[in-house]
Amino acid sequence: MKVKKVKVLKFDGDCLSSAENIFKAVNIIMSEKEFPAVVISAFEGMTDLLIEGIDKAKGKEQNVSDTISILTENHFNIAQESIKNDKIFNKTIADITIQIKKAERLLYGVAYTEEITEAVRAYILSYGERIAASILAGVLEDNGCDSRVIETDKIGLVTDESFENAIVNLEEFKRNFNFTAHNIINTGIIPIFTGFFGNTPEGKVTTFGRRGADYTASVIAYGFNATQLEIWKCNTAFMSADPDMVKNARIIEKLSYFEAAELVYFGKRALHPLTIEPVAGAEIPIHIKNLLDSEGKGTMIAQDAYIEENIIKSVSQNDNISMIRINGTGIGYKPGLIRKFSNALAAENINIFATVSSQTTINLIIENQDAEQSYEILNRYKGKIIEKIDFVRNIALVAVIGEGLVKKRGIFARILGAVSDEKVNVEMASAGASEVAIYIIVPKDELSDTVNAIHEEFFGGK
Repeated sequence: MKVKKVKVLKFDGDCLSSAENIFKAVNIIMSEKEFPAVVISAFEGMTDLLIEGIDKAKGKEQNVSDTISILTENHFNIAQESIKNDKIFNKTIADITIQIKKAERLLYGVAYTEEITEAVRAYILSYGERIAASILAGVLEDNGCDSRVIETDKIGLVTDESFENAIVNLEEFKRNFNFTAHNIINTGIIPIFTGFFGNTPEGKVTTFGRRGADYTASVIAYGFNATQLEIWKCNTAFMSADPDMVKNARIIEKLSYFEAAELVYFGKRALHPLTIEPVAGAEIPIHIKNLLDSEGKGTMIAQDAYIEENIIKSVSQNDNISMIRINGTGIGYKPGLIRKFSNALAAENINIFATVSSQTTINLIIENQDAEQSYEILNRYKGKIIEKIDFVRNIALVAVIGEGLVKKRGIFARILGAVSDEKVNVEMASAGASEVAIYIIVPKDELSDTVNAIHEEFFGGK
């Protein structure tokens, strides 16, 4: 028997938040030549609704009914607009009513106890994807296509115990999923996987954070050993610069895994930061496409370096950062100091974006939301070898991304020259930490001038 090749298709929430877009997604699924495995996000705005619903539920029972009313109306309306057959519509409504009732009971529990655990919060948030999956399955059935919902906390998608930013144990998942994968392929029924969540070894639901369904899709592609992961969005995800900042920004047609990982991590979060890891190890290409321009090329992410003539692929930025500057005359000679600081921040779930150090200074780049707390934690180490700790606000990080740029002579000089011509004050510059990226830190109010100057230098045009 010929083994079916599997292609994983992931759809963003805004790609499923109207009947028109759902029909576009269904046409893509049904016209796929390879066996499609589908992963979906919650419908647009529904995860935010549940987050707000949890906060409002504490001690206020009336607020639960308000949240459930909006949740019900939104999904019932989309189902009604998308499913024509009465029997299939009624079955779909019955399915999502059960899911909504479960979410409602959990929210009432929050209201009565006036408290919530991380595990219960994650469980409530998972219902956005569970409900959306039932509706998409109903629309597919209405169009003559057999499908079934597969909830990802029931297939051995085992994670660590971080309930808001969980990481999947890929090896354990592969072992757990092998039997399920064979059954899915053999039945020929299209699976609709719920994105965004998995479960701990004890079976408690964990979530992957914003854009977590991207990560789920990558894990599912790894589990199937898929030929490709295709991620559908309602915008153009990867461009040579932020089009809101640079008017002549262009679509990036090809990226390597390393280039994409750098762009996702330091720039706009076009994908979940962990999306690249599962498929990169298995050399499964990712194709990012725009549902509103389905014939467009989109961006292909694969193993190949795709070194272009001008080297640079994108000028990305992050203006949601602060810098903690730790000073001491002998700080560079103290072994294990950076690890000590990292561990202290990690204990409070604070992520360090980047570290740049010298013999007298350690610079830590932190998200703004964590900066105040980070400063307070690190101040405890002040004295002896650490003489002073500075808190630098109102800065932005610019990342210039491209395979081979660190090895290409003159690239760094061109970047700094372009910025210097705009009379921008560079706070810090770093090359060599990554083979595909050069970073500079500039004042926040000079970010637009910086990005435009670098983009013009390598791509031309005002």
